[in-house]
Amino acid sequence: MEQSTIAERLEAATTLMERTLSWLEERQQAFSSDVERITATVEQSRREAELEVKLAVAEKELADLKAMAGVASVVNPLRRTVPTATAEMLAKHGIGEGPVDVRALDAALSGLSLEQRIAVKTQLARAGSIA
Repeated sequence: MEQSTIAERLEAATTLMERTLSWLEERQQAFSSDVERITATVEQSRREAELEVKLAVAEKELADLKAMAGVASVVNPLRRTVPTATAEMLAKHGIGEGPVDVRALDAALSGLSLEQRIAVKTQLARAGSIA
């Protein structure tokens, strides 16, 4: 009888060890999931910090470029003059400096070819005399 008692006790111990092993495996998987989530959160936070730094650098570069563009436009303004030949031709028709009336301009340019009219209007647009 002693052998059957030992065998029963060994069987009970084996069953208990199997249950314990299953429980430990489940806990290991749960811990692994927790660790993966923590790792993902840390990586996301690190990535957000990197993006914030890049954004700050880009904003500074943009501010610097805007500042340089402001200085460049003061130092080197765009040319806003009409070529002499165009100004003389317009002056003959009573159109002078400043904004140009489109109807008066069309009347003044009526004697020119289509290409010449387009060229004059383009020059005036560049000079800011017409929109």
